Amino acid sequence: MLRPGLNNARVRQVNKAIFLTHLWREKQLRKSQLAQLTGLSIPAVSNILQELMDEGRISHSTENLSARGLNSGSFQIPLTGPWTLCMNITPTSIESQLADARLLPVGEPGRQSFNAESPRELLDNIAQHWRHYRQRYPEQRINLALGVHGQVDPVTGVSQTMPQGRWKTPVEMKYLLEERLGVQVRLDNDCVMLALAEKWQNPAGLRDFCVINVDYGIGSSFVIHDQVWRGSLYGSGQIGHTIVDPDGSACDCGRYGCLETVASLSALKKQARVWLKTQPNPALNPDALTTSALLEAWRGGDVRIQAWVENAANAVGLSLYNFLNILNINQIWLYGRSCSFGEEWLHTIIRQIGFNPFDRDDSPGSKATRISFGKLSRAQQILGIGYLYVESQLNDEA
Repeated sequence: MLRPGLNNARVRQVNKAIFLTHLWREKQLRKSQLAQLTGLSIPAVSNILQELMDEGRISHSTENLSARGLNSGSFQIPLTGPWTLCMNITPTSIESQLADARLLPVGEPGRQSFNAESPRELLDNIAQHWRHYRQRYPEQRINLALGVHGQVDPVTGVSQTMPQGRWKTPVEMKYLLEERLGVQVRLDNDCVMLALAEKWQNPAGLRDFCVINVDYGIGSSFVIHDQVWRGSLYGSGQIGHTIVDPDGSACDCGRYGCLETVASLSALKKQARVWLKTQPNPALNPDALTTSALLEAWRGGDVRIQAWVENAANAVGLSLYNFLNILNINQIWLYGRSCSFGEEWLHTIIRQIGFNPFDRDDSPGSKATRISFGKLSRAQQILGIGYLYVESQLNDEA
């Protein structure tokens, strides 16, 4: 069945969404810049900008952004409106970054450590963290945006599974926090947080890319045609549960030999603990082995840990190789504490991708896959989850 064409009202609506997208990304633009970005004439741009200002969606500033001395002012998302407290949530910590109405950072990132034994304790800590900022800025309405470890239903706002948690039941985080705090709450998976951060804050961002978070566990998120791909059950990106060793260790998901059981930081620490209990090392306590201690031993030349790390990098690379043969995404950004293993770890991953006969970089104009460490600061990464509000507004507009 043929879809109906766009009438004039629909075209204006789509164009307004495009203008807002550019303004959310760039924060402030001149009329001529918007004309260049959209390919529209100056009169058409003027009409759309006027409609957006009449609706209160954007504001005009007399600040001169032109180096040529011409001054027609600039346009931006209004400074008025609710702020957003962006949080990265695990059962043992909260990382936060407060943002103003334009999703620009306010102050420095915050961090709170705890050990929540129940969903109620976790929610108590989130509420307490929010109230800390609310007391500092009592005149501001501060909504919440949460990047949550594990599988999340972003529509209902339910944390479905949180592997690090001591509980195994779903938690209705959105409903319970909105009822308690009286503000809007949105949440999604912490890898979606990284994907949104790259999409909206990386000037060289592509329409198709993938972020891989190699930390306590291993997660990923895919952006395809500029949209985060979540899957119908919101479980897309479970690269950590691809099987790399069918006869391997049991995984929390119930299967054996998942990538997480070989290549995550939790797997590396488990290997180290088992070894240290049979071969004691005065510098490393197997019952209190931290990520920092593991990294320090690796930097210090511990050959066994270095071998485990190399094996982990090979496993990550092999899983990526399989993913890339299916999706053929040309840019992968790596995040997480495992990135501290450095360039050698990265190159081991890349070597696995180099075996792909369908993805070569030796032809003219090649778009072969690039795998790199993510370049966004931690504050920018956490701010990514705040763009859930932006995408919701733009989807309503479009």
